[in-house]
Amino acid sequence: MSTEIPELPYSPGVPPRHRKRYPSPQRWRYFLPGLIGISVTLLLLASVGAYFIARPLMASHAAAAVAAAKAAAPAVPNPNCTLIVPAHPLTARGLATPYSLVATDPNQGPCNENNANQSAFVQGVIYNPTTGAFSVYSPLVIDKGTRPAARPHTINLPAGAVVALWFGFNGTNLQLQGSDQNALADGSCVNGSAHQSLFGQFAYCNAPAFFAAANQGIVAHLIQVPPLPVAKDGAPCPTMRDFSVIDQDQSDNVQTQYLATNDGRIAQFSAANQAKLPGATLVANPSDNALLTHFIDPALGCTAWTAPDLANGGNAVAALPLDELQASVDQTAPIALVPLTDPMTTIARGNNNLPSLTKTNLYRMGVDQIPAATNHDASGTTYCQNFLRVGMSRVVLDKQFTIHAPSPAPTQANNLFTFLAMRFQASYTNLNCANLLNTPNPVKTVLNKAGIVVSASFGLVAPPPPARGSGPVTPIKKGTATPVGCTTKSALTLTA
Repeated sequence: MSTEIPELPYSPGVPPRHRKRYPSPQRWRYFLPGLIGISVTLLLLASVGAYFIARPLMASHAAAAVAAAKAAAPAVPNPNCTLIVPAHPLTARGLATPYSLVATDPNQGPCNENNANQSAFVQGVIYNPTTGAFSVYSPLVIDKGTRPAARPHTINLPAGAVVALWFGFNGTNLQLQGSDQNALADGSCVNGSAHQSLFGQFAYCNAPAFFAAANQGIVAHLIQVPPLPVAKDGAPCPTMRDFSVIDQDQSDNVQTQYLATNDGRIAQFSAANQAKLPGATLVANPSDNALLTHFIDPALGCTAWTAPDLANGGNAVAALPLDELQASVDQTAPIALVPLTDPMTTIARGNNNLPSLTKTNLYRMGVDQIPAATNHDASGTTYCQNFLRVGMSRVVLDKQFTIHAPSPAPTQANNLFTFLAMRFQASYTNLNCANLLNTPNPVKTVLNKAGIVVSASFGLVAPPPPARGSGPVTPIKKGTATPVGCTTKSALTLTA
């Protein structure tokens, strides 16, 4: 989600792909429901010692550095940043070592973790193959050359633990760079395909090995994947591979949150750090996974699969790999898998933006999806057909619940339903579905004077049969929002 891909031309004969407009990066600096816009206000207990004598001096230097950076920053923040990965990133020491954020090209301006347009995030998940248990530890990201607002929490890894990392970014392109020549290789990190074709906002380290170990645990009944309960709409609760949940680039970004102080320093999110840092605010990554676990699930009476957060006293949190493992086990057909038309998996060649099966499969491997053997297996046409026929039907069906739920981006849409409608509308365009299906965008949105989506209508249609080689069409099931017998004419218009 969010502004998730550089604005690159599309293939010949197809209109240019536009950056997402839902929401702008400032936007989705949403917090958990009940925490939106709220600063952390817990009081800091008085302490003594030489550290606290020196701390005000360090803080003043940090504040001066942040002020200087802001003064030098361009009106439009630099969208392309580099994240420096510490040595041995999959070890306990590597996890507790802060990552450093810096501009990929300093001539485009600085990159600052406290800037909601540029924030980068790391989510680490640990699997214990002896017990089948998962735990979460999110390494800290700070500006290069600065100190953390609080010392990162240190942990011990169980013997034989399998660790993997996933990355999210609020800008356009996040480039991973090792702190030494071996760091990325040691972490088995993937930032995109060869020749510097980045995914954009997403990257991972050691994900295929992690999922291989976890799937072995599932087969051996060491891991018990929670079954999907029935949602308020009478269907199984949605997963990350439900066509009502996906967008133009599914399964990207993470649920990680950090704390930011007034002087721009960053700390891991924890109750202990909230107490130490009065006035700190949350910095969050607007991910597809967070949209599901923090907004859609509560609206439909569903709950996410969680694991203890080792940096926050064992508090239960959702995590990208748990979402994907549950989707792999529980999602029924049609199953949404990353297509060739996902903007994060295409490759720029001159004035064209070309599909790449290799890059698509690299992305799939990072989120535990079966690699596609052929282009047919990753058909963008089939993906659009299921997005329109199955995904939109459930978005419409669930309007009775989502219209009363909070919006992930209140400055963009006034409730969860209008947000999902806006998101569907933009994704339908960015996936080139109108041309692939020869069916116009079915969503119309209405904005108020402040530019907030306050109403949405769906003209439900059935797309024509697929072109040769584009893959099968998922039939419309009885009871869906599109009445039987409707063709390409509007079958139903629903307005919020």
